[in-house]
Amino acid sequence: MPSAQPPRAVFAMDPVHLPLLFPPPLMDRLRRTADIDPAFVVRDFTDPAAAGALAPAEVLITGWGCPHLDDGVLAATPKLRAVLHAAGSVRSLVGEELWANGVAVSSAVTANALPVAEYTLAMILLVGKDAFEHRERYRRTRTRPTPAETAATGNLGRRVGVVGASRVGRRLMELLRPFDFTVLLHDPYVSPAEADALGAELVPLEELLRRSDIVSLHAPDIPETRHMLDRARLALVRDGGVLINTARGALVDHEALTRELVSGRLRAVLDVTEPEPPPADSPLYRLPNVFLTPHIAGSLGNELARLGAIVVEELERLTAGLTLRHQVRHADLTRVA
Repeated sequence: MPSAQPPRAVFAMDPVHLPLLFPPPLMDRLRRTADIDPAFVVRDFTDPAAAGALAPAEVLITGWGCPHLDDGVLAATPKLRAVLHAAGSVRSLVGEELWANGVAVSSAVTANALPVAEYTLAMILLVGKDAFEHRERYRRTRTRPTPAETAATGNLGRRVGVVGASRVGRRLMELLRPFDFTVLLHDPYVSPAEADALGAELVPLEELLRRSDIVSLHAPDIPETRHMLDRARLALVRDGGVLINTARGALVDHEALTRELVSGRLRAVLDVTEPEPPPADSPLYRLPNVFLTPHIAGSLGNELARLGAIVVEELERLTAGLTLRHQVRHADLTRVA
């Protein structure tokens, strides 16, 4: 049933993100939907100064920088019924106590998938044109490459291996459709028929690694996927192959990957690493066959407003007595990011 009164809501995140997540039009919608103070943001649930605002709170609007939500949060917010997360994964944010207490949890991870997929598509197209290598060569020689030097360059018929039909993986496969790529997919939870509907051929991981020109990682960071690309599996990737990682650094054995990259056998686009950032003396910073970026594939700048929009829409659904569209199920945490 719809709420008779607007629910009391409180922001809990690093306040630096608030203006980009909720620019004025979104903040106005939020304030029309909930009783919320846009100038009050909780950073510490044990702070006595926050107790008065938290006690009546029914909804926490969380984001990057929010403290872990444990039984202490439940004690501070006895009326809490929903956590609306204006970011991606809630795995490390929401403690078992909140799940057990029946608090509804929603995430804006779907909105965050789009810029990651866009970044990945851009990198696939650029590495297919050998753009990074040609840029370095052009700086050195000031001459155009000869036809012989570009004989193996181009995106026609490239084989792209997508590891994980996550939200990002699915959006990427959608973006790849207009191009002349052959798409391979590995995901243990996807059937061949579903893969076909996604425009991909479902194959085992080892086969994907052997056949792909470009391997793009979109699997969740769970115990089963830790270092899924180890020394033996990296050795399956063809000479000159490209690894793109916009998921989590833990999916790759970075010692093994670094050896392959130092040898020059493989190339890589790495937006995430393990550790993050890499050590100051890591060769990843200087290798010409590595394009390293500081975890920028996800929502940045004006893209953050997409995350805020999902939270506002979820809050509107909550107050109207409707089911949350982006609700996270506790059982799904074993296989999603």
